Amino acid sequence: MTEAPKQFSIIIPFYNEASSLIPSLQLLCNSFPESESAGIEIILCNGGSNDNSVALIQQFPITIIHSKRGRALQMNAGAQKASGEWLIFLHADTHLPPNWSALIAKQKQNWGRFDVHLSGRPWIFRIIEFMMNFRSCTTGIATGDQAMFFRRSFFFKLGGFPSIPLMEDIAISKLARKHSSPACIHQYVNTSSRRWEQHGVFRTIFLMWFLRLAYWMGVHPSRLHQWYYPNHSSKN
Repeated sequence: MTEAPKQFSIIIPFYNEASSLIPSLQLLCNSFPESESAGIEIILCNGGSNDNSVALIQQFPITIIHSKRGRALQMNAGAQKASGEWLIFLHADTHLPPNWSALIAKQKQNWGRFDVHLSGRPWIFRIIEFMMNFRSCTTGIATGDQAMFFRRSFFFKLGGFPSIPLMEDIAISKLARKHSSPACIHQYVNTSSRRWEQHGVFRTIFLMWFLRLAYWMGVHPSRLHQWYYPNHSSKN
């Protein structure tokens, strides 16, 4: 018997994310009532993890698939498996708000994103959040930290995420905004500020703006990936 299509497909790419996935999946699975669960599927795409991520997440009502490593490749593989009218692309360390399904369901646009709230407590993170959210709505460019979502038909019309090792979120935003501006949902998704905390706030800000500028100037994403992950230890 063929399973009925879902209304929402949540797609999470991951690589060695055991510490982030358990709390994220616990919150996610508790974010919708049982009456809605039949219309929601959660697809996790493993990019070759060598920790115990896969074993730990099997306790949850999810589908696990495997693909080559690379966020764009993994998200596209998840989209191919998905049946939902809406595709929501979520990072392993990002948490949707409790009413996420109602917020997305009422959108008229074919794509969109949420405002972002960083987990760090220092005041500088409030400024970073504001600038990220303001820039996104002003330019029509969304980032993966903002839980980008697309109508399924529109996503495949765009050709999915470009198969590049970095800036795939920027690239698909540029394609999508040719058709319409994104829906800017002003409720927050909560995402980890670990990279800023580990590598230094101002150093990370400078690096991200440098990479973005280099991308707009035509530097190939593979070179940007080498600069962003100098030790070749990329994480989703």
